[in-house]
Amino acid sequence: MITVHHLENSQSIRILWLLEELGAEYKLQHYKRVGVNTLAPEEYKKLHPIGTSPTITDGDMVLAETNAIVDYILDKHPEQSLRPLPGSEERTRYLFWLHATQGSLMPLLIESLIFKRMISKVPFFIRPVTKLVVGKVRETYLNPRLNRLFGYIEAELGKSTWLAGEKLTAADIVMGYCLEVAEIRIGADDYPNIKGFLKRMRDRPAYKAAMEKNGEFKPLAD
Repeated sequence: MITVHHLENSQSIRILWLLEELGAEYKLQHYKRVGVNTLAPEEYKKLHPIGTSPTITDGDMVLAETNAIVDYILDKHPEQSLRPLPGSEERTRYLFWLHATQGSLMPLLIESLIFKRMISKVPFFIRPVTKLVVGKVRETYLNPRLNRLFGYIEAELGKSTWLAGEKLTAADIVMGYCLEVAEIRIGADDYPNIKGFLKRMRDRPAYKAAMEKNGEFKPLAD
């Protein structure tokens, strides 16, 4: 049976939601963040050489990385409908968003957090200079990329209920965490279709079940 090694306030909420959508049996092991930088505890880092969340085990198998875990779980449930059929229009959209979420959006959200911490965590006497430098980097590099990507997500969600079409897919499950984080770190008021996506996500029984098992969820804001 799969065990989800669940670090609080982390990307592994996606794996809980995925498993609940599938109605799959699984075990859940909770881990608390530690220290002023809210990092994973040492026992979590020892699970896998890269020491990141999410991580699952299945017998002697240990697997990290969101999309690798998603594919592993979906392969064990060939009857599921969360991965569109090859050759379909939905499959192309699914593949793009499944990988763009982790390859393009997630790194930008991590950088957003790092830039905020570069200001909030430095000694107060160098904070003005740090704020100026970080502001320039955000203005010329980070914000244009985030705005372009969020504009595309907003446009695609104006075409269909979910990212790949009218049915929920694993790409939506992977994206959901990112959009919750973005809502906290960046704001979503300018993106009504994204806000609609988040509402539909939070209304799903499987998502609610995942959140009950997750406990209090507060995406890291700074």
